[in-house]
Amino acid sequence: MKMTTARVSLLVAALLSLTACGKPANEQPATSGDLLVKIGASAPLTGPQAHIGKDNENGTRMAIEDANAKGILIGGKKVHFELLSEDDQTDPKTATIVAQKLVDAKVNGVIGHLNSGTTIPASRIYSDNGIPQISPSATAVAYTAQGFKTAFRVMANDGQQGKVLGEFAAKNLGAKKIAVIDDRTAYGQGIADEFVKSAQANGAQVVAREYTTDKAVDFAAVLTSIKGKQPDLIFFGGMDPQGAPMVKQLRGLGVATQFMMGDGGYTPKFIDNAGPAAEGAYASLPGVPLDKMPNGRDFAARYEAKFKQPIQLYAPYCYDAVNVMIAAMQQAGSAEPAKYLPELGKVVHEGVTAKISFDEKGDLKGGAVTMYQVRQGKWHAVETMGGSAPAAAP
Repeated sequence: MKMTTARVSLLVAALLSLTACGKPANEQPATSGDLLVKIGASAPLTGPQAHIGKDNENGTRMAIEDANAKGILIGGKKVHFELLSEDDQTDPKTATIVAQKLVDAKVNGVIGHLNSGTTIPASRIYSDNGIPQISPSATAVAYTAQGFKTAFRVMANDGQQGKVLGEFAAKNLGAKKIAVIDDRTAYGQGIADEFVKSAQANGAQVVAREYTTDKAVDFAAVLTSIKGKQPDLIFFGGMDPQGAPMVKQLRGLGVATQFMMGDGGYTPKFIDNAGPAAEGAYASLPGVPLDKMPNGRDFAARYEAKFKQPIQLYAPYCYDAVNVMIAAMQQAGSAEPAKYLPELGKVVHEGVTAKISFDEKGDLKGGAVTMYQVRQGKWHAVETMGGSAPAAAP
């Protein structure tokens, strides 16, 4: 059932338990006369995916603090950017409530959401209110296929990523018989569907298609069923909180078949939680490896110095999303959503992750995808495929 804006507003009032907008206590206030620009952001800040959500928030915050330090001018006025960060809990209904809350706070734009399953329902509310939205990590094709002029993303979508995954499994790894599991979320199912199409197009046979949820932790029944099919490779469409115990239980059953995920598995936490069972696993991530990105090494060093931890996954893409939004505001000479939105589609930005520009749907043009494998307890790049990659760092 579709949720109207009015009904969402009522729910906002009812759910007082939601986290307040995340303006940090140590953020410097705008100087008198500065133009205040509010940047909304949303990701899971609690629950199993909180480590990825905080990573998104950190990348967004870092970009905003850097912009404030530069003393950016928009339309001849000095600007102070303020971050309003919300927890959508990976829940589609909560995401719509959060979206309305950000709209009501009169944000000038939104970075988010993290998951496709939250980004897609929230995008309608932003569209209805003319608020530009740039997702750093939602890869489901359906997000930009809705035709909303406010919807953009700064990484390759599942159509691009799934094509590479399926081709790599069939051609590079020689997998003839493949089993596929997905978590039934917009992201998990979407990338699994695209993987299946690509794998089959490259000569592989899908011998099993199984399902779980993004809350499950016990996969014994699914894996036992798959074990009897003797696949050459198992592909899981989902995130690392399920991927890590899944591969651990797979090895516990004595199954040595190859294991592959999309970008949802490419985290340090996957290796930490899976332990030795992670060894040899594959995952993808849109873009070139961080150390090959034009400004990747510098970004990683600054991030780790600031937050005292390594990048989990999407922080560089969040950083780029903020700067693309600011670039559009500068081109328009205005931070008003209606005035700078037309400029977003024209932006060409040399970011940390890539040279960013958008097609007519709001998708990243020429998105490359890199395959990684766990070797000796760390992710190592195997091959970058598709799209156009930026020049490697020296």
